[in-house]
Amino acid sequence: MVRQATWLCAILIVTQSGALLADSGMPNLEFNGFGTLGVVHSDERDADFVADPFASEGAGYSNDWSAEVDSRLGLQATLRMTPQLSSVVQVVSEKRHDGSFAPDIEWANVQYDVTPDLSLRVGRMVQSSFMASEHRKVNYATPWVRPPQEVYRLIPVANFDGVDVRYRYHRGSATNELQMNFGGGSADYQTGSIDASDSWGVSHRTHWGSTTLFASYGELKVSADELTQFFDIYRLFGLPGEELASRYEVDGKRARLLSLGASYDPGSWFVMGEWAHFSSSSLLGKSEGAYMTFGYRIADWTPYVGVARAKITSSTSEPGLNAALYPSPYAEGAQLLNGVLNETLSSRMQQDSITVGARWDFRPGMALTAQYDHIDMRSGSSGGLINQQSEFTPGERINLFSLALDFVF
Repeated sequence: MVRQATWLCAILIVTQSGALLADSGMPNLEFNGFGTLGVVHSDERDADFVADPFASEGAGYSNDWSAEVDSRLGLQATLRMTPQLSSVVQVVSEKRHDGSFAPDIEWANVQYDVTPDLSLRVGRMVQSSFMASEHRKVNYATPWVRPPQEVYRLIPVANFDGVDVRYRYHRGSATNELQMNFGGGSADYQTGSIDASDSWGVSHRTHWGSTTLFASYGELKVSADELTQFFDIYRLFGLPGEELASRYEVDGKRARLLSLGASYDPGSWFVMGEWAHFSSSSLLGKSEGAYMTFGYRIADWTPYVGVARAKITSSTSEPGLNAALYPSPYAEGAQLLNGVLNETLSSRMQQDSITVGARWDFRPGMALTAQYDHIDMRSGSSGGLINQQSEFTPGERINLFSLALDFVF
């Protein structure tokens, strides 16, 4: 029977393998890896479904069946130099914004264990924004083909370079972990990059028998060259343009993310869910996401079902500049700016989804998962689809079928 320990062991092997190394024979070098070979079919022909919002193409318009949405390979090296000092480097190859599968560094840090319960890390890490953040790319360690996008796409920049402190403590039969981090990071896309600076976060995880509770709060400053240039053009339209630029510009403003999660896994079945709220007094606005997944284990099989929702809780439209106040060609320019602004405000993800899937753990360290997603893009949203063609109509429904072979070694 596939037990709760299967996923827990996979998480420990890939993301915390340094803690599993023996203290004898220092220094000790260990290699681990993980990967996914997946294909996805979308019945939307005029736009692409992608798991990574910065990918260049996906399933639907570009490919009827795409092997690039979920497929990846990750390799990790862990070096334990002393019983207290270790380092880890994790490299992941997957579809990138430039269309290549060029490897990227996901983890690269040095850890010092001050005590068995207190550790300090310096280098590149992953924000602990959600329950599965640190192992979100290790699909073998999760019940789905991919983490629910309604929650896990709220934050575009997941990696950060900085410092991280973890403290573990016990209260009765409960084990608790408090984590704090500070740093900054960036994410490239086809025409630019998004930078996150002065980011900090704190998270708390409690394991109590079969129950896990999670809470996280973080803040960051986001900047993007394209957005800066866009609002600089608005400022050319005098005071009205200045006011709009100040209201919606992203640079220099803090974005906040609050998330709560819980899971219950007694072994033969499990239920888990998360809720998250993102807010910024800028073009990024306010959004919420939530999901719940239930699964039941039957020998080597784990059928599961889930529901999820994403919605925008801030305004999705703006009157913008009054084009009648400007002569031609400025009037046409004002209308064009207003159109881009409103398109951006309404383009954030709003959708409901129903997921049905089954996982087959046919051998140790390998699992085959089939998943069907029905996505209803509410209120005229594009649902996170890219490469939208002129025939694409936002607000419709799409169906996805995914098949993934996940493995760890």
